[in-house]
Amino acid sequence: MLKKSTAVLLMVIGLLGGSLLTFAYTGTATVGNSALGEGLLASVTGSSSASRSDIRKIETAMDLIQGQYYQDVDRTKLVDGAINGMMESLGDPYSSYMGKETAQQFEQSIEGSFTGIGAEVAAENGKVVVVTPIKGSPAEKAGLRAKDIILSVNGETLDGLDLNKAVSKIRGPKGSQAKVKIQRNGSPDPLEYTITRDNIDMETVTAHMESGGVGVITITQFSLNTADRFKEELTKLEKRGLKGLVIDVRNNPGGVLSVVIDIAQQFVPSGKTIVQVEDKNQKREEEKSKGSSKNYPVTLLMNKGSASASEILAGALQQSAGAVLIGENSFGKGTVQTSYDKQMGDGSLLKITIAKWLTPNGTWIHKKGIKPDIAVEQPEYFTAAPLNKEKSLKYNMNSSDVKNAQIILQGLGYKPGREDGYFDKATESSVIAFQKQAKLTASGIIDAKTAAAMEAKLIEKIRDPKNDNQLKQGIEEIRKEMKTSAAK
Repeated sequence: MLKKSTAVLLMVIGLLGGSLLTFAYTGTATVGNSALGEGLLASVTGSSSASRSDIRKIETAMDLIQGQYYQDVDRTKLVDGAINGMMESLGDPYSSYMGKETAQQFEQSIEGSFTGIGAEVAAENGKVVVVTPIKGSPAEKAGLRAKDIILSVNGETLDGLDLNKAVSKIRGPKGSQAKVKIQRNGSPDPLEYTITRDNIDMETVTAHMESGGVGVITITQFSLNTADRFKEELTKLEKRGLKGLVIDVRNNPGGVLSVVIDIAQQFVPSGKTIVQVEDKNQKREEEKSKGSSKNYPVTLLMNKGSASASEILAGALQQSAGAVLIGENSFGKGTVQTSYDKQMGDGSLLKITIAKWLTPNGTWIHKKGIKPDIAVEQPEYFTAAPLNKEKSLKYNMNSSDVKNAQIILQGLGYKPGREDGYFDKATESSVIAFQKQAKLTASGIIDAKTAAAMEAKLIEKIRDPKNDNQLKQGIEEIRKEMKTSAAK
């Protein structure tokens, strides 16, 4: 079993390791320690080493480059390049090499804080892809979404860069700006976001009580203290008379495997499977619950930014605890990583995919995700792209920016009458109405001030729980199940 006492601790949060991870955790080994314990992870140490001829070949290539290349060569860069090449040859966006500096940033994230835009990213087919923006982060507030492809940062293209170099361009000190250009599926033109970097809030669990005894617990990621925080908040709700629970893991990129197992055990009956893990030799181990089920209904909210450990929780609750999944198809990340830094000997770090995980019924959800029991989409204005502040929009224009402006206006209740990208007189009238309400010059032209005001109002509306279709459906489903249970 992948228990707390038998596996390796690792977790990445934010734009550091460049990938979404589900990690095993142990109380008996430090990060990257070679003491891997028993079971699946023990097999990692049993792999055969490279042959002497292979090692000589690599050394010969390095010596020839260093000795014969027409310019001086930094041998450290050659070594790093060789390792990066090996990792890239795997074709796995979740296996990577981190140099000393990147590894240090990675360690800081494990300790619980970092500065950046706050988005989980991975490398896919040579592109930097957003897995999910972290809840409450600058990236989420700006409007980045799962599956966005980051094309450039502050005018510097990310095309062709290894993930660590790309991540270093995205990161930066608090208060600095990252002008990010992204390609989004369904948008004909690239979109631009100006994001102010900040310290990322690492509180992973929040909770509140709705009327009628319906509790809502939001988990933003599965960090080392998340299971304890979840138990604290659940206990508080239960003491207040909890009758049904909504667990929200939307835009949760994952985290530590043992943590999600601890949380799942509070709902999965003893002896039932939480997750299965399969190694390269197709040896499969099941993690069975040692907990007990609850006497109240549970629903789980997820979306395409719910990945990895979030998907483990969704699969366990759906298949072994009878919970109802609500929202959108999840991300689809079904592999387990561990990391090695002590073995590298110089502060660098190697992160390797060591196994795949499967749901209790044996389904591998990798690249497919988990389908919700009840599919619920958010209002169209939730997906509106930011407006270009460098170019004013006015009557008789036709563009994707105008289309987004119309979607925003419609979402704010100003009814432009169309959402096809053509700026007609009705659109102009709705802009004037908004400008009057916002105490701006009523010109009918969407300049930078008007665009910023429209976006601010839209964000305010999106954050209002009354407009969250998925949350409302989750609560409604709980109340329906409570009534059914009471009628028995």
